Amino acid sequence: MNKADLTKKPQAVSAMFDQVSTHYDRTNAVLSVGNDQLWRAATVRAVDPRPGDRILDLAAGTGTSSAALAAKGAHVVAADFSPGMIEVGKRQQAGNRNVEFVQADGMDLPFADDEFDAVTISFGLRNIVDPHVALKELYRVTKPGGRIVICEFSKPPAKLVRTGYFTYLNKVMPTLVKLASSNAEAYDYLGDSIKAWPDQKTLAEWMRVAGFSRVAYKNLSLGIVALHRGIKPRTGQ
Repeated sequence: MNKADLTKKPQAVSAMFDQVSTHYDRTNAVLSVGNDQLWRAATVRAVDPRPGDRILDLAAGTGTSSAALAAKGAHVVAADFSPGMIEVGKRQQAGNRNVEFVQADGMDLPFADDEFDAVTISFGLRNIVDPHVALKELYRVTKPGGRIVICEFSKPPAKLVRTGYFTYLNKVMPTLVKLASSNAEAYDYLGDSIKAWPDQKTLAEWMRVAGFSRVAYKNLSLGIVALHRGIKPRTGQ
């Protein structure tokens, strides 16, 4: 399954993630060589969840990132397009009253305007058919003065690192996927989607076009991943 197929058939995205939901967290840990925990911790620090905050975690998958945010006292809505992911997440987070699972389309969020103190999405924006529409939706549901944090694969600025990383995507990752994933074929899309994703400056500009201000990014793991942040301006700012 390639990126073009998924773009033409949005339901295929949901089906793909349904297929890998059983061992999704384990596969992520293997493919990232354990860096997923570091990236998650950096995302939580950037979101800065506070007791009483209402936070949207879009493309939350099984809710691992949502639980990390909720541990700081916030109420987190873990939204995902895949019912399979949500089913696994509800089992894993059973009893966690600060995590609420909702099936949602990132391009048509079922939430009111100005509903969330913060919105975040980790490694999911590139899987949405039209990320520009998703960014506008995230802007819509964020309260004025609220914050957005996007953690996503990016382009390492150093040529040597970039070359080594793409070699990993093309040669090493397929072997690891066969060992760790419940559906190796579904991960054929992963490497293609990462290589096709724009660089840090481009995503920052997309966020500005969507309406966010004070947009900035920080490279993680030498730019393999980038953490983007922004604010929804208050009226009159």
